[in-house]
Amino acid sequence: MSIRRRTLAAAILPVVAASMIGLTAAVPAQAGPQYTAAVQQDELLDRLEAVPGLTVVSEEDPPAPGYRFFFLTYRQPVDHLNQQGPTFEQRLQLLHRDVSRPMVLHTTGYGMPEYAFRSEPTALLDGNQISVEQRFFTPSRPNPADWSKLDIWQAATDHHKIVQALKPVYGGKWISTGASKGGMTSVYHRRFYPRDVDGVVAYVAPNDANNKQDTAYDDFFASVGSTPECRTALETLQKEALTRRSNLVDLYDQFAAENDLTFDQVFESTDKAFEMTVLDTEWAFWQYSSEADCGTVPPVTATDQEIFDFINNVAGFSFYADQGILPYAPYYYQAATQLGWPQPKFKYLKGLLHYPGLYVANSSLPQELRSKHDPWPIADVDRWVSKDASQMLFVYGSDDPWGAEPFHPSDKDSYTYTAPGANHGANIARLSPADKAAATATVLRWAGVSAAPAAERSTAVSELDQRDPRDIRRPL
Repeated sequence: MSIRRRTLAAAILPVVAASMIGLTAAVPAQAGPQYTAAVQQDELLDRLEAVPGLTVVSEEDPPAPGYRFFFLTYRQPVDHLNQQGPTFEQRLQLLHRDVSRPMVLHTTGYGMPEYAFRSEPTALLDGNQISVEQRFFTPSRPNPADWSKLDIWQAATDHHKIVQALKPVYGGKWISTGASKGGMTSVYHRRFYPRDVDGVVAYVAPNDANNKQDTAYDDFFASVGSTPECRTALETLQKEALTRRSNLVDLYDQFAAENDLTFDQVFESTDKAFEMTVLDTEWAFWQYSSEADCGTVPPVTATDQEIFDFINNVAGFSFYADQGILPYAPYYYQAATQLGWPQPKFKYLKGLLHYPGLYVANSSLPQELRSKHDPWPIADVDRWVSKDASQMLFVYGSDDPWGAEPFHPSDKDSYTYTAPGANHGANIARLSPADKAAATATVLRWAGVSAAPAAERSTAVSELDQRDPRDIRRPL
């Protein structure tokens, strides 16, 4: 069903030009430029609406000159091995530039952002962008939900079907990208469907190839930063918080009551959620902050409220309440069953913990979703990336704990770069000048683009690049 939300008069506004659409159409000989623009607009919408399984939910106001912005859904089988079985609608968004430009397939690995933005590869290529919501994140969740159908192959096949559906419209080069779990998702898609895209740019993508061997994380926390003072301050803070457990849990109870937080479905008590949040504090600090923020760590002379506030600002006491953790159940389920999870030993907190073994993926799931880990799928991906994969580019931050166990790509036109002093927001722009130039040239080459855009076209376009979808702060 058509969702043509604009009248013809609105559609032919001069701001919409042929260069924006990149499509041609038969036009009456006497037709003027405004009529031509309207027909071209209709042609893009017609082509989208003609894609089997694709629904154009809405076209929003252009987020910047030269762009169109759509919300879409695509009908996916719950089980790709049973094409005649139940289906669900997977949410997408389309930032359209021009069908002659490259397409960037983007995912956060979680939910889909509700706003228009350009990922870094999209900006580098002046391209189009599809952003996909990961299966089982609300509302892209089957009803009823068969959680056994949430695995890396099923999710990769979601992406494969979307690529195949849209390539007749966007016939140029395709690059896939994502950060954090989105980067992992792009890697897994490449593993199972290596011909779908022409290159992968994966940012800060963890690679827990051997879930039983996590000493890399302990080594990271023992060496991160240029001096030991910050590391010591964070560990001392965690010890002090656990020593003051009774007082701080009382503050947590007050905080939960004021914010209507409950602990019925996952952590069962504020005491347990408190311990998990304290364990997370060092990790969250380095994930989101930098060495420049070390002076904000409270000393042991700080008040209970000052310690509580710091931990809340860094790790977030609301996250391990039901309201914070349950939306991320699809991530924790995948971590528990396939992806793996980081498990530092926290030796410096010995004697202060009430819940040994708490820092595992299953702890963050309702009881009915807790599952056994299968190490084979990620070990297989790791071997493939290191030996057989090609056209893969990885970017990490030197101060990001999620990079402690990185991917190590093959020598088949694949690369890895580390941004000095960067956290989980590392990207190509934060690399050293030489690495930035090399990485940019690689992405342009894969996409068949001769040069990056020389300058921003407008303030509005620049704003599209500031809307980082990694504002989804937790868990990675």
